Formats: sequence, structure tokens, C-alpha cells
Amino acid sequence: MIRPGFLARIVLGLFACGWLSACTTVTSQDGAATLAKQRPNVLIIVADDLGYSDIGPFGGEIATPGLDRLAANGLRLTGMHSAPSCSPTRAMMLSGADNHVAGLGAMAEHIPAHYRGQQGFEGVLSPRVASLAERFAQAGYRTAMSGKWHLGMADGERPAQRGFQTSFALLQGAANHFGEGGFGSSSTGLAGATYVENDREWQPEPGFYSSDVFAAKLISQLESGDRAAPFFAYLSFTAPHSPLQARKADIARYAGRYEAGWAALARERLAGQRKARVFAGDAPGAKDAIAQLQKQWDALSPEQRKAEARRMAIYAAMVDRMDHNINHVFDALEEAGQLDNMVILFLSDNGPAGEDPRQYAVMPGFSQRYQSADNSLAAMGSAASFVLQDPRWARAVASPSRLFKAFVTEGGTHVPAILQAPGVAGGDVNGVVADVRDIAPTLLALAGIGQTATVGGVSVAPIEGDNLMPWLAGDGAARPEKHVAFGFNGQGMVRAGDWKAIRILPPMGDGEWHLYNVSRDPGERSDLKAVEPERFKAMMASWRAYVARHNLNEQADVLPPQLRRAAHAAREPQKEE
Repeated sequence: MIRPGFLARIVLGLFACGWLSACTTVTSQDGAATLAKQRPNVLIIVADDLGYSDIGPFGGEIATPGLDRLAANGLRLTGMHSAPSCSPTRAMMLSGADNHVAGLGAMAEHIPAHYRGQQGFEGVLSPRVASLAERFAQAGYRTAMSGKWHLGMADGERPAQRGFQTSFALLQGAANHFGEGGFGSSSTGLAGATYVENDREWQPEPGFYSSDVFAAKLISQLESGDRAAPFFAYLSFTAPHSPLQARKADIARYAGRYEAGWAALARERLAGQRKARVFAGDAPGAKDAIAQLQKQWDALSPEQRKAEARRMAIYAAMVDRMDHNINHVFDALEEAGQLDNMVILFLSDNGPAGEDPRQYAVMPGFSQRYQSADNSLAAMGSAASFVLQDPRWARAVASPSRLFKAFVTEGGTHVPAILQAPGVAGGDVNGVVADVRDIAPTLLALAGIGQTATVGGVSVAPIEGDNLMPWLAGDGAARPEKHVAFGFNGQGMVRAGDWKAIRILPPMGDGEWHLYNVSRDPGERSDLKAVEPERFKAMMASWRAYVARHNLNEQADVLPPQLRRAAHAAREPQKEE
């Protein structure tokens, strides 16, 4: 385990580990200043439930000048993949390890009974892995975070105890964006809203709005820290995660924008992706899927259409406001003279959410809170409302990919990502196939930090991902195909470059394995396992090895009840009448 006092020893020592793990001890202010010049500052920015095409650089209509600015100076990564849900993604991103090694084989809120108590299903960031904050701190960086944590609430699990020297965090996965409580009863811990600042409980004040406060808190941490040392910072928004809530002025900018409905947005987004050069495929089946969305929209009453248009306007306003705050952070860094010597990575933690109240019913207190909310048209988006995102908007946002958050399909795992770093061409696009396990080794390499087997004097699990820089700033050579397996919620996936073997449980799938080439078929419609039998056989061998390595029980695995119920509100086009 990582012992509680290890970070203090790291800070006192200020070790700086280079490419070959050779360490230099920095013992003076001049030494720290030299280190700061040699090492880039590093900032990870994570959006919550953001769709692939929601931002301007990826073809979206929502105003995102901050991310436009980042894309102009950085590289848009069109092949980045996440886990299909937030905590597993964050654990994998911060550790470079598989979600089962990192402790998030399932969401903490609904660990299957047959996995409870099993290693890999603790529901928190495991002490078996080192976080990026712990590794950067060991290398002499000051470390800071602000925003959503969702990786553990108990002693030893919170940000201050996992390497962040300064932190402001919402410990749960979501909350009222105006600071008026969590998804349910706070007495249970998981469902409430617990904010901590430097590990001391903090209460929202009047005027609170999540994205504004998260950005301001991070700026304050960076401004008050020792500027002689480089920093590693983590800015983790809860936007645009439900409940969909935004400031009135932000919503007003999108009034009427989405009255044409789900199909119109899907068509627009697909065209936008092609124009932005972040999707160049043929999208087989997309026309039929969009036609089905149009049929569903036409079946709504005028009042229902108004409510749906308002729902998407609130969502857009949340993305707009998040971007405004990202730009605010960039301005603060530029004013401090720190923006040039920066590695910045922006990404979403999974695909867009398609929601139904029943999928949150497992959270104590949620049903009462949802039923007591004022979701009238006039109140939608306010602190008093509790609006969830409709699955049809999620399908439009994820188009042409299949499904959305919670599923290991492309719609649930293909996420927008932008990297600004030395040696990376600004304004360009790169399609290297990657996943969030590759983030930790890439950022460590950019900072010149070795992947040490011990952190704070304690042995930790090895990083599994690869440093992506040879394929992002190299001579254009293709990344060799590597079998990468992933399991979650009884679903299975093995990726090898553009090839993907996948199993989705009923009712959204048939429980059988299928093989797709997702670069040509992002909607995962044309099963090629009979065409590529040897490839499929090899990928299934990798899956069996993964199951054995993580002690998974495929016979007992089923789609969690809340997702089975919610799925009926989000049936795929071919399953519609």
C-alpha cells in the first residue's frame, strides 16, 4: 500500500527523475527554477459526459473559443477512447493501468454481488497503483486539482492523500450544479454532495456554479503555489453531466437553436465532423438511424418538442460555460507567463449520456429528489429542476457511432481529445488509435519522468499503456496493432487498431461476440467475424486471457438492472417499430 506519509517525504526531497530514471536532488531555489525551465507544466482538463462532436474543433455548433484556441495550438486526437463510464476512465487515466487493477472493475454505486469484496472491484482508486499526481510529486512537481474526484471518499482515498498537494474536490460523481445538494440523500455518502478543500469539508456559497468555481479554485491554487517549480494540474468538470442546469444568460444564447430536433442535429453534426476533418468515413447505416430519429421527433407533440429543444439548449449552455472557464484558465496562465511552456490535454471521460430516471433509482434518495423537482418548461435548467439527457439527443451527439455512455460501443467510448505539447503540430489532426491507459505514460515522457516501479518507497503496479509521442510527433509511422481488452458491466471488448471485437448484453445486444472495423463502420453494423476468422480467433484468445487475469465471472455477468430498464428508452433504430 501507499503509506500516508510518503508524499511529505517526496516534497521535502524534491526528486527529479529523468528519462532513464536517473534522479537529481534539487536543494536550492535556483535549482528549482532551473527545473521549472527544463520541465513543462502539465494540465489535464476532463469534461463529464461530453459527446465526440459537441465542441467546435470536432464539428459541433456550440461556441467553444477556449477549445478552439487549444486546437489551434495543439493536435486533435481522433482515435482516443475511454471507458464507457466516468470512474473507470479516471482511474485508468491517472494510473495507466486497467480499470480492474486500478480498483474500478465496476462503478462504486453498483458493484455486482458476485464481485463484492474481490480485488479490482473496490470502487476506489486502488493503493496498488500510483496516481499521476504521486508520480509527478516524486519528480519535484507541485500538484493541484479542482473538480470531480469520484475515486474514493474515505481516509486514504481522497485527492489530498493520492498525491495532490492542493485540491478542491466534489468527492461524488455528480451534484446540483448550483451547489444545492447531490443526486440523493447525503447521509449515504455516495449519493450526496461532499466538497473538500485541501481535505477539509467545504460548503457552497450563494452564487455557486460548478464550472465557475472549479476553474477559479484551480487558478487560485496555481497562483498561490511556488512558481519556481513546475506544476501538474488536473481540472475535472462535472459539465455537461446531469442534472442539466445552467445560468439563464447561457441558456438564452441557445434558445430556439434545437427546435428542428434530434435528426436535424445528427445530420448537422455529421457534416460538421467531416468539415473539421475529424471523421472521414462513409458512416454506413447512419442515414437509416437519422431517419428513425426524425420519425420519433415527428411523433412528439408541440409541447414535447419545446421541452426537448429546451433540454438540449441547457446542455449546450453547460458546454459553453465550461469552455468559457477553460479559456479563463488559459488567460490566467498566459498572464503569468506560463502558457507557452505547457503540456495540455483535454478530453471527455466517456461518450454522451442517454438517461432515464430508473437508471439512478439505485442511489438512495434519488427518486424522492427527482420527483420533487420542478421540471416545468419555465424552470428547466434552474437549481430547482432535475433534468436528465434524453437518449435520442445522445444518439444524435454520438452519430454516426453506436449508442452512448455505459456501453463499450464506439458511441460510449470514442471521445474528443486535444493535446498541446512540444513537438506536436498546432492545428493538425492525428488518428492514432489510443485509449486512456496511454495518457499517463505519454505525459510522463513529455515531462521527462521515468516509469518507476516504486513511488514513495512502495512498489506499485506497472503502467500498461504506451507513450504515444512516437506516433504523434514522429515520422508518421503507423502504431503497431496491439490487442487491448476491456470489460465493464458484463460487456467485453478487444481492440486491435481499427478492429474491434465486442459483446453487448441484452436488451441492447444479443450477448454474442461480433467483429467490426470501426474506422469503416463506426455504427458497428457489419459483423466481419466470418470474413476474418483468424483475426477474430486471436482476439478471443486475448479476451480469455484478460478474463483469467482479472478473475472475471462471465457466467454471472448481466447488464445491471438499472441499465436494462433504461435501455428500453434508448432502443437502437433497428429495434424500433
